[in-house]
Amino acid sequence: MIADDALIGEGTRIGNFVFIRDNTVIGRGCVIGSYLDIEGEVLIGNFVSLQSRCYITRGVVIEDEVFCGPGVLTMNDKRITHRRPSLTFVSAAPRILRAARIGGGAVLCPGVTIGENALVGAGSVVTRDVPDRTIVAGNPAIAIGTVPEDQII
Repeated sequence: MIADDALIGEGTRIGNFVFIRDNTVIGRGCVIGSYLDIEGEVLIGNFVSLQSRCYITRGVVIEDEVFCGPGVLTMNDKRITHRRPSLTFVSAAPRILRAARIGGGAVLCPGVTIGENALVGAGSVVTRDVPDRTIVAGNPAIAIGTVPEDQII
């Protein structure tokens, strides 16, 4: 299912059983895997690869040349306001900057920014911003190294 107002760039391939909701923009030359949900008001750059079973919550920004492995999960509600009238929902969607790589099964908590050319290990739970070119892994994710020069794009 693709919302009528979704904009999808030239050469982008979309897998099976995909939901692309309202006000989403997807750039050119992207790969959108199967069993994937893009909640809406999402901006995805050019040459992005979202592998199968990713969940991209409302408001996420993904810049050019980003790779998200299978099952990457993003969240945008720090306080979990569901059915709590005393709490106000404030969107805090993650941002994934240019050429970052997110390993399969990683969880990006509300409000985090993944820096340019950063690398998030598979299964990591990212609770804080990841600086440019930093390698993080674990739960919670911590810095374990720097992306080598020959891997920078």
